Amino acid sequence: MSIRVVVADDQELVRSGFSMILEAQPDIEVVAEAGDGAEAVDAVRRHAPDVLLLDIRMPVMDGLEAARRVCAQSGCKVVMLTTFDLDEYVYEALYAGASGFLLKDVRRDDLVHAVRVVAAGDSLLAPAVTRRLVADIVRRRHEEATAAVTPDRLDVLTAREVETLRMLARGLSNAEIATTLFVSEHTVKTHVSNVLSKLGLRDRVQAVICAYETGLVTPGAP
Repeated sequence: MSIRVVVADDQELVRSGFSMILEAQPDIEVVAEAGDGAEAVDAVRRHAPDVLLLDIRMPVMDGLEAARRVCAQSGCKVVMLTTFDLDEYVYEALYAGASGFLLKDVRRDDLVHAVRVVAAGDSLLAPAVTRRLVADIVRRRHEEATAAVTPDRLDVLTAREVETLRMLARGLSNAEIATTLFVSEHTVKTHVSNVLSKLGLRDRVQAVICAYETGLVTPGAP
């Protein structure tokens, strides 16, 4: 079954370029394109895609608001597109439920890989810039005294699930976690699923943010 994708960007050349790259893949189908946030939300509603590639800065409705609506109203995974690796809106986009972000100058292979990874239920946590964003999110939230999460929230997790969450926050893959804990990848996937379910989190990105906010992992820690 093909991965269904909607590409939303107000620049036609960027939009068509991404669409051509993705359409060339045997397992990916671009079901719609959108030129602004409102069109993107409508396209997701009409076509029920697996992944939405969403530009942050767009007319009518910006990508941030569109991400909020899409994540709240559907199971579609959102990947934000930006020209800046530290775009201010990226922070809020991750809180809105986006599964990660890509720079617009992303390489062809990385774009395709990102769509497949997100469609499979994973998140774009590998790049160092994303981990830096997550750490900065937490710093900003604490500085603004808006973080409402306490360590007690983790009491619903087993000791092994807490350890799994800690490793997720440090950027380890399922395979790396399995090696560290001396368990199978299937067992790790079960732990990750339990963590998300028990904490009411959408995906691994939000799990990482939760780990920082509760103090399980601190920015800069090894």
